Amino acid sequence: MSRKFVLILYLIFFLGSFHELWSRTLFVGKKAYPHRIQQAIHMANHGDTILVSRAHYFEKNLIIDKPITLIGLDFPILDGENKYEVLSVKASHVTISGFHILNSGASSLQDLAGIKIYDSSHVRIINNKIANSFFGIYVQYGSHCLIKNNTILAAGKDEQASGNGIHCWNSHHLHISDNVITGHRDGIYFEFVTHSVIKNNRSFRNLRYGLHFMFSNHDTYLKNIFSDNGAGVAVMFSNHVHMYYNVFRQNWGDASYGILLKEISDGQIRYNVFEKNTTGIYLEGVNRLHINQNKFVRNGWALKIQASCADNQIHLNHFIGNTFDVSTNGSLVLNNFDHNYWDKYEGYDLNVDRIGDIPYRPVSLFSVILERNATALIMFRSFIAALLDKTEKLIPSLTPDLLKDNAPLMRPNIL
Repeated sequence: MSRKFVLILYLIFFLGSFHELWSRTLFVGKKAYPHRIQQAIHMANHGDTILVSRAHYFEKNLIIDKPITLIGLDFPILDGENKYEVLSVKASHVTISGFHILNSGASSLQDLAGIKIYDSSHVRIINNKIANSFFGIYVQYGSHCLIKNNTILAAGKDEQASGNGIHCWNSHHLHISDNVITGHRDGIYFEFVTHSVIKNNRSFRNLRYGLHFMFSNHDTYLKNIFSDNGAGVAVMFSNHVHMYYNVFRQNWGDASYGILLKEISDGQIRYNVFEKNTTGIYLEGVNRLHINQNKFVRNGWALKIQASCADNQIHLNHFIGNTFDVSTNGSLVLNNFDHNYWDKYEGYDLNVDRIGDIPYRPVSLFSVILERNATALIMFRSFIAALLDKTEKLIPSLTPDLLKDNAPLMRPNIL
C-alpha cells in the first residue's frame, strides 16, 4: 500500500470525524434562537438537529432541503391553516418526529399533504400526529423510507374531497408500520410501489378502502387490522404480493369485501382472519395464488371466486358460520379446494383419519340462484330454499361438479 493512499484514507477518516464533531443542535421556541422553524432550517448544516419547543406555529409551507433531524418537544403544533402543505421534504436522510400537524390545504390540482416526501431516500417519519389534512403522509418517488408510529386522523365525508392517509406512488423499499389511520378516502394507498412492507397498522372507518394496492409487485403486508371500511381492502393488477396474519373485520355493504382481488398472480394469503364481512375474499382474474390456513368466520360469503380464476390452491382453511362458504359464476373449475374444514360438512370418517370419507361441495344451489338473480335473496332461509339445497346435494345438477373438497377435515386444525 502506497504512502499516498494511506494519507488519503487518514484524510477521509479525519473529515468524517470532523463533521460529526461539529454537527449542532438548534433550538426553536419563545426563549430560543432562532424563533422560526424555517429560519432554523435555513441556518442548519447537513447532519444538524433542530429541537422545536411546544407552541402553535403558523409558518405556511416548511421546506426541508438538507439532511437534518427535526424533533418536536411535547408535540408542538404545525398549522397549515387549511391553505398550505405543512412539511415538504426535498432531501434524503431526513428525520421528522414528535409533531402535531394540522389543517393542510386541499386542492383538486395539487396533492397537498401534512408531510410530503419528494424524490428522496432514507426519510424517517416517526411518532407524529396528523389531523385534518388532505393527504396525511405522501411519498412520491421515495425509497428506503420509514413511516412508523404515526396517528393520522381525518373526518372525510366525500371521497372526491378527501385524500388518503398514507399515499405512496412510484416508490420502492418502504417500511410502513404501527400507524393508526382513520377517516380518509383510503387508509393506505400503493401505486407502482415495489419491495415494501406494511406491518402492524390499524386502518379503520375510511370512506373507501382500508388498503388499496394498484400495480405494486413484490410487497408484503402482515399483522394489520382493517375494519369498518366502506369497501374493505382492494389489491389489483399486482403480482407476488404476500399477506400474512392480518385481520379483515366488519366491512359491510353492497360492494364491501374483506379483500377484493382483481388480476392478481403468484402471491400468498396465509394465517389471516376474515370475520363479519359481506364477502371475505372476492377473486376475479386471480391465478396461482396460495390461500392457506386462514379463518373465515360469520361472513355473508366466505369466498366468491369467478370463473376467470385458475390454478389457485385453497387448502387448510376454516369455514365457520358463514352464510355461504363458496360462490362462483361458472361451471368450469380450475382451482383446488382440498383439506379445508367446513362446519356445514355432514360426512363421516369411518377409518378415523380425521379426513371425511366423501367429498364436500361448498357451493349451494341457492348461491347459484343468487348469482343469476339477486332478488331471490328474499327467499333465503325459506323451506323451499332448504329443500332445493338438500336435493342438489343428493343429485347435483346446477352446482359445479368439480368444485369440491375431496379431503375435507373433520375438525379444525390449530392455525
